[in-house]
Amino acid sequence: MEPDDPGGDWVAQGVYEVSPDLYRIPLPLPSDGLKAVNVYAMRDGDGLVLIDSGWAIEDAREVLEKALAALGHGIGDVHRFLITHVHRDHYTLAVRLRREFGNRISMGAAELPSLRLVADPKRPPWASMFIQLSRGGGQPLIDQLAAEAAAAAEQVDSEHTASDWEDPDDWLDPPVDVALRGRTLRAVPTPGHTRGHVVFVDPDRDAMFTGDHVLPHITPSVGFEAEIAHSPLGDYLQSLRLVRGMPDRTMLPAHGPVSPSVHARVDQLLDHHATRLDEMAAVITHGANTAYEVASRITWTRRGRRLDELDLFNRCLAVVETSAHLDLLAEQGRLRRTVTDHVRHYQA
Repeated sequence: MEPDDPGGDWVAQGVYEVSPDLYRIPLPLPSDGLKAVNVYAMRDGDGLVLIDSGWAIEDAREVLEKALAALGHGIGDVHRFLITHVHRDHYTLAVRLRREFGNRISMGAAELPSLRLVADPKRPPWASMFIQLSRGGGQPLIDQLAAEAAAAAEQVDSEHTASDWEDPDDWLDPPVDVALRGRTLRAVPTPGHTRGHVVFVDPDRDAMFTGDHVLPHITPSVGFEAEIAHSPLGDYLQSLRLVRGMPDRTMLPAHGPVSPSVHARVDQLLDHHATRLDEMAAVITHGANTAYEVASRITWTRRGRRLDELDLFNRCLAVVETSAHLDLLAEQGRLRRTVTDHVRHYQA
């Protein structure tokens, strides 16, 4: 156990003290891109409360067990998991551990539709992604994803199946106070990254557990969920403004180091999306008319990569995010949207 260092390697395994009785525990992820997810352990009464849980893989469980042991606890001492959203890297390890130890899990109620879909063993893999790529004119990506789906399913089925998904014990209806044994947190609804995403405010520590809503170095994805939202980017920007209107606090993100100001990063994200909307509108005026075409003509990530330089999954995410931006431009009256054979086309 050591003090948390915002300038250090945030993915390095260990137990990092954020403040008295609050610890950041990075857990590994099974991907080449994003290496870790932060789980926050909070001493509460004679046990612990964890904010998010990690991905249900054995490596993550082993790291978590070792970290809790360093705090003088075991997994059975976690009396509650507070989950920011339903994505696999935040939720599924809690589900697995609850089967053994009976831990209590709480999550935002608006995640129920997506959870029902991903928990259905009869639902084809990537079903929602196929729908969104089809709307975006991304048939080349659909073909590639379909070709790789069988191999991907074989690779993950041993550890990641529909059985990883179960209902939480509590469906939170935010905004709502969450009473723990030694303190009370405030769950605030922040839809956008997912429909039911929540952040947890700890007023006593003047801190906010931001999940994937506000991240220090990454622009959170919008629209990647089983139950497709009507306007995910519109929801996300509204949620950013909601958080910006709250008192500024220390940011405790799910990916990246702890940062001193939520507001500073929110301002950057709002500016980024305003620029991105203008950029995509300009590409439409120069002849592109589907999300796939627009995504192919702009750059991605802080390194300015072309779409074809990204791996398949991130190419798919790029088209989904482009669709969200173009749909918002249409809602704002800056573009005209038509639909032909289920493909959405846009004109200035």
